[in-house]
Amino acid sequence: MSPQTVTAELRRWILSQAAAGCRAEDLLASMKRSGWAEDVARAALAATLADAAVAPAPAGAASVPEPALAGAPGVLRAGDREVHVLATMALPRVVVFGGLLSEQECDELVALAQPRLLRSETVDNSTGGSEVNAARTSDGMFFERGETPLIERIERRIAELVHWPVERGEGLQVLHYRPGAQYKPHHDFFDPAHPGTANILRRGGQRVGTVVIYLNTPAGGGATTFPEVGLEVQPIKGNAVFFSYERPLASTRTLHGGAPVLDGEKWVATKWLREGVFV
Repeated sequence: MSPQTVTAELRRWILSQAAAGCRAEDLLASMKRSGWAEDVARAALAATLADAAVAPAPAGAASVPEPALAGAPGVLRAGDREVHVLATMALPRVVVFGGLLSEQECDELVALAQPRLLRSETVDNSTGGSEVNAARTSDGMFFERGETPLIERIERRIAELVHWPVERGEGLQVLHYRPGAQYKPHHDFFDPAHPGTANILRRGGQRVGTVVIYLNTPAGGGATTFPEVGLEVQPIKGNAVFFSYERPLASTRTLHGGAPVLDGEKWVATKWLREGVFV
């Protein structure tokens, strides 16, 4: 087994949790549950908390994607298309957009994705790889960045809308939810307490933002939910919900999920945005 590496991201997580009042024994228990060897976890805690007494404060919040919402505009220009601002929230940082994609673009994207669908996977936190997870009952696939003219156009549009370079985004993912399918509440950032996070972060750093685009309108159910704040975003074809998270912490209140589809089916495209260039 390869040795577990104590990263700067993990040290920042330890410091942030300690600053929030968590006890060292609780942090140790959390790390052990996440797969850290006890001796490595104890050493990381001891070194990090000892250094905190003499070191400067850890790095602050990361810069994040953000639409140009000064002056409360109702419409934003996103490259080749005007997009409506339907709703905003400060904490969590959520913006609902109307008409990010045309109906034709939605249909074309579904047609491109459909032949390549497989059972959706989630990140395996112990290794940084992926695995099938019962919390996610959908089929999905990833496009390479810029794989087709349509994909390239959508990526440029998102980049201009939220002021975040195309190269700092993962490939577009398309998901298909059948009746009853859902994605239980989760965070999109990578938890620094998990041993596999170091491997994931090598490809572009933390995730700092998410754009979920609705490619159809289900007959019933399928909302994107933010349970900590009681927010539900209904899946309307062509619309999208954007949210950002400046730290990999639950305090960003970005816990979210895909509610079960009650009638019909749901198609979405998801774009995750990274701190650095995603490779």
